[in-house]
Amino acid sequence: MATQTLLKVKSADIELKETVVSINRVAKVTKGGRTFSFTAIVVVGDGKGIVGHGLGKASEVTDAISKGIEDAKKNLINVPIINNTVPHEQIGKFGGGLVFIKPASHGTGVIAGGAMRAVLESAGIHDVLAKSKGSSNPHNVVKATIDALSKLRDPYTIAEQRGVSLEKIFNG
Repeated sequence: MATQTLLKVKSADIELKETVVSINRVAKVTKGGRTFSFTAIVVVGDGKGIVGHGLGKASEVTDAISKGIEDAKKNLINVPIINNTVPHEQIGKFGGGLVFIKPASHGTGVIAGGAMRAVLESAGIHDVLAKSKGSSNPHNVVKATIDALSKLRDPYTIAEQRGVSLEKIFNG
């Protein structure tokens, strides 16, 4: 089995748009009472195959979101997109989260649930069928979706690795 290499991307030279997936209020009980803080899960992407996720924690919502954006810019991956969809079916797992993504024909749209939809749209995938099984926790679903997208393989690199033509990959 070939090892999958993640292409890390520098965020300084690309235009990224941010999507807040989830905001959660967390309480810490101290001697003086409850202290509230916030966590934010953020997905960033350029809409052309680059996507990343991040988690920010702070005492204010806006600070948590900005910390999440900075964390997401450190975790960018490159996703192969062919005809506005994924090249092949893929399963992604993280913790209790299990996601299944499948290519769809042009005009289908993004058929996916909340947290998965944010990741797929940020990556620039316009036609895909996706199903989230297992945990519905946004943390696990986002990380499982990123896992599935990082496992996707580009047909051009597969043809190059096997030493065959691109037509043989699709017709073979």
